[in-house]
Amino acid sequence: MNVNQTTCAATDLDFAWNSIDWKKCEAQVKKLQERIVKARKDGRHGKVQSLQWTLTHSFAAKAIAVKRVTTNEGKKTPGVDGVLWSTDKAKYEAVLDLKRNGYKPQPLRRVFIKIANGKLRPLGIPTMKDRAMQALYLMALEPLAEMTADPHSYGFRKERCCQDAIQQCHTVLSHGYSPQWILEGDIKGCFDHISHDWLLANIPTDKRILKKWLKCGVIFKGELFKTEEGTMQGGIISPTLANMTLDGIQPILTQKYRRYSKGGKLYSPMVNLVRYADDFVITSAEKDVLEREIKPMLVEFLAERGLELSEEKTVITHIDDGFDFLGFNIKKFKGVLLTQPSKKCVKKFLDGIRYTIDSNKSCRQETLIRLLNPKITGWTNYYRCGASSKTFQRVDDQIFRKLWKWAKRRHPKKGKRWIANKYFHFYKTRRWRFLVELTKNGKQDIFPLKYAFETKILRHKKIKSEANPFDTMWKDYFEERMTYKMLLSLKGRNSLLYMWNKQERKCPLCGQPITAETQWNVREQKENGQIVRYLVHDKCYKENR
Repeated sequence: MNVNQTTCAATDLDFAWNSIDWKKCEAQVKKLQERIVKARKDGRHGKVQSLQWTLTHSFAAKAIAVKRVTTNEGKKTPGVDGVLWSTDKAKYEAVLDLKRNGYKPQPLRRVFIKIANGKLRPLGIPTMKDRAMQALYLMALEPLAEMTADPHSYGFRKERCCQDAIQQCHTVLSHGYSPQWILEGDIKGCFDHISHDWLLANIPTDKRILKKWLKCGVIFKGELFKTEEGTMQGGIISPTLANMTLDGIQPILTQKYRRYSKGGKLYSPMVNLVRYADDFVITSAEKDVLEREIKPMLVEFLAERGLELSEEKTVITHIDDGFDFLGFNIKKFKGVLLTQPSKKCVKKFLDGIRYTIDSNKSCRQETLIRLLNPKITGWTNYYRCGASSKTFQRVDDQIFRKLWKWAKRRHPKKGKRWIANKYFHFYKTRRWRFLVELTKNGKQDIFPLKYAFETKILRHKKIKSEANPFDTMWKDYFEERMTYKMLLSLKGRNSLLYMWNKQERKCPLCGQPITAETQWNVREQKENGQIVRYLVHDKCYKENR
């Protein structure tokens, strides 16, 4: 029985959404994506287009597209029509309504968000239906995007992350013979200025649908503005379009700056590219090569796509002076390369911690710990792949000083010893630990504030640059990688890894995958008189207590 027959058997739309077999839908879409990759490798371009058409017209892909836009962070943000798909009936009707014929996207809703440098970044918010259509066609485009991507591009790509880019920088720059000069590149308004003509001529997707998205317009303060350039930053498919626009820099560099032999010796220009979205670095053994050859080449490459380098952010630096990339400062100290959290990002993090403490001056100690622990955990997990130990110690010191002020402000008439005994205790060989003792169900529990320094430094295991998650040839590699990452998340507990595999790597409460990136918890319940343990999402654990 196929997916259509299984799901359409339900006549009541209120229950039809819950009757969808998601496992079959995911398997069907994955199979089609793998076939697209195989056809592309065989040079069968007609077959590729046929498979893309099949995927975008399948019920399984449409259902997954609707599920994606109704479960992500933007599910409560409407477009210009103000419509949200919050009920199961609305979601199922949306699946049936995703059709190519007669489809006309509505204008984007323009909003602005403040970025790190204090400037405002414009975002275009599509309607729920337009988001679902983008998610649908993205499933057919992503396999091809992976095949044509630069090997050392790590932004907005499946199974890749910032730490992969940082590790590649470390690999390229850490040796004694490594290149000494770095061009820090940044593209001015990348999403907003990409040439529509270039996209329509080079993106292997439905041109008719793509043109409609690009020309749909923007509504700001009740007025409609035409979109003559750029792609919709805020749309689901936008990061992939931007990535594909910038792909091609690395092959040019590889072709031009090969190793060469001179006088019986082998020389290398040491030109390497590491890119994350529109931020990138290019290394070279000589500064002149970056200034006189590579920078003009980049200007020409980008101009063809309607883009230009940001002069204020594009600079050439020596490795001994260091540079900031993706929140890390990468610099050589006496010949040793260190990747540390950048001062700017440390300050931003501590400012956020101080703001949280100042905003909760009268809350309970337990509440404050619950607010701070996720922030500390997330920040330290991001930076644990670098030389961050000393930074973590400084962060702990600053947090302690702020908490001491918080405690003293609450009890202005009490002595320091009394305040210390109330809020700070001896715990696991450490004095002055900010913690609270809780009593639940007659049992006493200790709930401490997390120390940043407790996070162990762990060198990130970088993804292989040529790995493609849509290619069956790499299936075993990604299975092993997922298991390795999950074991790290489970802190090496093989019993929990066994439980995770036994559950088919999914949460038994919501049916969604449990990955190393999702927070988890262990749920215990009685079945047939025995205590059975399950690994579940932390959110599901709290909702079903």
